[in-house]
Amino acid sequence: MENKFELIANALGELDEEQFMEELNALIKADPTEDTANEAVKACAKGMEIVGNYFEEEEYFVGDLIFAADILTNGFDLLAPYLATDGGDKIGKIVLGSAPGDLHDIGKNIFMKMAEAAGFEVFDLGVDVAPEKFVEKVKEVNADIVGISGLLTLSLDTMGDVINALKEAGIRDNVKVMIGGNPVTEAVMLRVGADAYSTNASTGVKQCKEWVM
Repeated sequence: MENKFELIANALGELDEEQFMEELNALIKADPTEDTANEAVKACAKGMEIVGNYFEEEEYFVGDLIFAADILTNGFDLLAPYLATDGGDKIGKIVLGSAPGDLHDIGKNIFMKMAEAAGFEVFDLGVDVAPEKFVEKVKEVNADIVGISGLLTLSLDTMGDVINALKEAGIRDNVKVMIGGNPVTEAVMLRVGADAYSTNASTGVKQCKEWVM
């Protein structure tokens, strides 16, 4: 028989919003300890892994990822009051933003939710983020990873501007850089000087976990 945390993970993985919220509400009604709430967060992470696997197997599509991220946000809102103010132990810090000149954020937001579920502390700078803003935030939080998202072809050049700014600030060697988005390729990654690239949130988060584990 599945325990309550397996039920939470599987409900999210199967995009069963009704059961997912039902299980979380039952947990909240029992006034959970911080440890129990953290276990629920881990179950959410496992659920998002299931979603990611389905996406890689082409059983789920981008719309399903967006739906899963929305479900996850609602779940985190319920759990937040029962978690430590620092969110518990984090596995790493990611500074994230859309490339300068790019106003798209759906892919970035999906990646952010999956990364948070995986245990990262994510500092989202929003869209059309100037290179100096990335530099400033990386220094401020002592980030492990910089994530630059882009959907426009012009982003492929401005991603390089961000990486050059990190170099000029003398902090490029201190962080790993992940670029992501539909037009991104290995050739682009090599041209702009990133450490990795991803065209979907699931593989991007897996790479980030490998860097910090």
